[in-house]
Amino acid sequence: MQVVIRRYRPSDKDAVLTLFSVGIREHIRPCFHNAMTSPLYLTITLGLCVAGLLLGSLLGAVALPGIWVGFIYYCCHEIYAGYVREKLQTDMQDIPGKYLSRPDECFWVAEAEVDGRAYIMGMVAVVAKESGKERHGELFRMIISPSCRQMGLGFRLTQTVVDFCKERGFSKVVLHTSSIQTVAVALYKKLGFSHVLSHSETESSIWILKLAKVTILRMEKHL
Repeated sequence: MQVVIRRYRPSDKDAVLTLFSVGIREHIRPCFHNAMTSPLYLTITLGLCVAGLLLGSLLGAVALPGIWVGFIYYCCHEIYAGYVREKLQTDMQDIPGKYLSRPDECFWVAEAEVDGRAYIMGMVAVVAKESGKERHGELFRMIISPSCRQMGLGFRLTQTVVDFCKERGFSKVVLHTSSIQTVAVALYKKLGFSHVLSHSETESSIWILKLAKVTILRMEKHL
């Protein structure tokens, strides 16, 4: 499959929004699995089951841990589904205005032709940032279609951003990703990014992030 990386066009919008939504929401299941398989949460689940039995209720032995598990799933779901809802109403509704209206910013798509028809298989964007006299680029919206993974497309899209930032004379490239996205973190490290900070600053409430056992990683690559 030959994949071409090019600038975003307005005609790409529906495909890009669909890929964005699906790509972010797919992190819900691994997030839930990561949380519920932790020793603490396994102990809490078992403890609630035992508490229900001690209360003399078989229904309670099922309902109490069920409520707990459902609540943790809600937290995991809200982190990623809530992020999609917010972004679909803001920058993703006006990609040209947000990412293509200034020369130091860009939004790319990866397009492949399958059976004579063009499909959007990936995307990435970069926004220029300033801190004092220092200018750097921040990588956003890195999404790869499942059908194009393990083919080096993530490497190519990230390198596209790095090369763009070098051409603009930026001092570094910065990105934020979640601790659940281990494959993405490994890719960024392979490309020379370093994990410099962990934080909980997202659209979601801090307590939701803590219950879902998610942290946000800031990674940087100096140019």
